[in-house]
Amino acid sequence: MKLWLTGIAAFLSLQLSAQNLNLDNTLAYQLTESLTVEVGQRLAGSEADARAVAWAEKKFKQLGYDKVWVEPFTMQYWQRGQASLTVSAPFHQNLVVTALGGSVGTPFDGISAQVVQFDSLEQLKTATSAQVKDKIVFINKSMGKDKLGTFYGSVVGARAQGAVEAAKLGAKAIIIRSVGTSINRFAHTGIMRYSDDVARIPAAAISVPDAIQLDKMLRLQPELSLQLQMQNKLPGEVISHNVIAEITGSKRPDEIVLISAHLDSWDEGTGALDDGAGVGIVMATGALLKQQAQPERTVRVVLFGNEEGGLVGARAYAAKHADNLKQHVFASESDFGAGRIWRLDTGFGNNSLPFGSALQKKLAHLGIALGDNTASGGPDVSVLKAQGVPVASLQQDGTDYFDYHHTPNDTMDKIEPAAMQQNLEAWLITTTAIANSQLDLRK
Repeated sequence: MKLWLTGIAAFLSLQLSAQNLNLDNTLAYQLTESLTVEVGQRLAGSEADARAVAWAEKKFKQLGYDKVWVEPFTMQYWQRGQASLTVSAPFHQNLVVTALGGSVGTPFDGISAQVVQFDSLEQLKTATSAQVKDKIVFINKSMGKDKLGTFYGSVVGARAQGAVEAAKLGAKAIIIRSVGTSINRFAHTGIMRYSDDVARIPAAAISVPDAIQLDKMLRLQPELSLQLQMQNKLPGEVISHNVIAEITGSKRPDEIVLISAHLDSWDEGTGALDDGAGVGIVMATGALLKQQAQPERTVRVVLFGNEEGGLVGARAYAAKHADNLKQHVFASESDFGAGRIWRLDTGFGNNSLPFGSALQKKLAHLGIALGDNTASGGPDVSVLKAQGVPVASLQQDGTDYFDYHHTPNDTMDKIEPAAMQQNLEAWLITTTAIANSQLDLRK
């Protein structure tokens, strides 16, 4: 709570420009710019996270929402410290490294050990203790590109589970090739996990060019050693918040159409693509919808907290609203950058599939095709889908998304204003159609 109060006090000193926002098709871009400039990076539980919460409350009110409130939840706070990774003799080079979110630090003097390379998490799982004990494990698996980010799932396991698997075999630490597609020299952070019954070892990622470089070094000198130092901290439990705003339905106010994004970001860049763009898109959607006419169903905009730490705010929301999730008639999330939307995927009951087809026709002029009926709705919204809430995914072109994902290069200049306008129009059409429908999308 202390962090949150400190953040509010700091935020009050900011010079707000929200009163100058124009309610037009540039609104999503304006809001994203405001968030990334006035708040910047927003690591969950930090003072900046608290300022982001205050920013969101203020903006929602200025945008004319009928109700605005916050819902607190507890979470484990993690702080990044300085990190370095050095190659020992005979090459003597520094590698670009970043700590993975949640990782313990090294001893003050760091860890020096021989490195052992694996091509994948699966290969590590087949290794013996003799291969790994007292070494630094290096998982070097590359990631491909496509619109949907399909290859992410095949590589992210090394980030999430690698430390546990390496520790089981006695490793001192683990480094991974960044879960990303850029050949720029930026390391990609992201959450990792420990197991209560396995020793906790430091976990870090190196940039793609550095992974390629280290692989070349190991080919020349298989007994190469590394020196890793990280000064991360785990201060304990703190409070963060989901920020929620509503436009009350004119005819069926108890029926909730939920649109969402996540407010937190990693602490390396300014979180413009992940997920400042989503925040701007859904906040603007609600504001412009109200400007057109009061919707028949209630439109609820949720900015989830601590998505990056493992959907923590989403799980808190689902638990708090468990008794009225049946009144949630729809949910969706914008959380895949700011590329143009090219496909509508649904997660409706079979009888509602014609509605999905009709909705796609309203979106066709934007270059949006009809996809399948297996939508997750987005990371946070997947928690609601698991409870039976109908969802849809407005699929953005994510071809270049993982060039910037979780890096210092996730900044506002990567967003194309025209693409944001296309996103906003698609979200406005979709949300309006569902909010003014009487259809039960569960059926």
